[in-house]
Amino acid sequence: MTSAAESTSRSARQAANNRAVKIGARLGIGAYGVTHVLIAVLALQVAFGNRGERADQAGAFQDLAQQPFGRVLLWVVVIGFVAVVLWRLEQAIWGFAYESDRTKKLRNRVTSAANAVVFAVLAALAATTAAGSGGGGGGGQGPTAGVLGLPGGQLIVGAVGIGIVVVGAVKIVEGGQKKFLEDMSLPASTAQRATVERTGQVGSVAKGITIALIGVLVVVAAVRFRPEEASGLDVALKTLAAQPFGPYLLAVIAIGLAAYGVFCFFDARYHRV
Repeated sequence: MTSAAESTSRSARQAANNRAVKIGARLGIGAYGVTHVLIAVLALQVAFGNRGERADQAGAFQDLAQQPFGRVLLWVVVIGFVAVVLWRLEQAIWGFAYESDRTKKLRNRVTSAANAVVFAVLAALAATTAAGSGGGGGGGQGPTAGVLGLPGGQLIVGAVGIGIVVVGAVKIVEGGQKKFLEDMSLPASTAQRATVERTGQVGSVAKGITIALIGVLVVVAAVRFRPEEASGLDVALKTLAAQPFGPYLLAVIAIGLAAYGVFCFFDARYHRV
C-alpha cells in the first residue's frame, strides 16, 4: 500500500512538474497580465464616465471574447490558467524543499495553494465566457447574503473583510519592498531590471489597493447588513469613482493595474518555474 501511494504521489508530481506544464504556466502568467491590462482599460472607461462597463475579470474576458478569434484566445487563456493551477499545486505539496526556515516554507506553500485556487476560479470563469455563457453574474452578493443570514453572520463577514484588507496591505508592503524579485531570475541588463522592478512595485501597490478596497466594502456590507455592497472588484472600482476626486484616483489605480499587467509579462519570462 505504501509503495503504491508513493508511486502515485511520484507520478502526480512528475505530471505537475513536466516541461509542458511549465511552458503552460508561463503562458498563464502572461494571460494574467493581459487580464489586468484589459481591466485597466475598462477601469479608465469607468473613470471617464462609462459606468456601464464591467471593470473586473469577467468584464475583461467578455471584452476579449468579442474580438476577432477572441473565443479561441480565451481557450488558450484557460489552458494557461490550468497549467498555473497544476504548477502551484506542485509547489504547495512538494515545493520549496530548499527553504531551511520551516515557517517560511509553510508560508510559501500556503501562498501557492491560494494562488492555485485563484487561477482555478479564473480558469472556470474564462471557460464559461469562452463557451458563451456570459462569464458569470454579479459577484459575491449571493454567498455574502447567505453568510449574513447565519447566526453571527455579520461577525463572520466582517472578519473575512478585515482579512481581505490585510491581504491587500501585505501586497502593498511586499510591492514596496520588491519581495516579488525573490521568485525571479532577472536579466543582467540594468535597464531591464529597473523596468521589472518599477512595474512590479507600482503594479503590486495598485493591486494591493484594489484588494483592500474589496475588503473595505465587505466590512461595510457586514456593518450595514447590506450584502449588495460586497460584490467584488467591479463594485469596488465604481464605488471609488463615485467619490469626490474618485475618477482621478481610479485613473491612477488603472494605470497601476496596467503596470501590473506589464510586470506579469516580465514575470512570465523570468519567474522561476
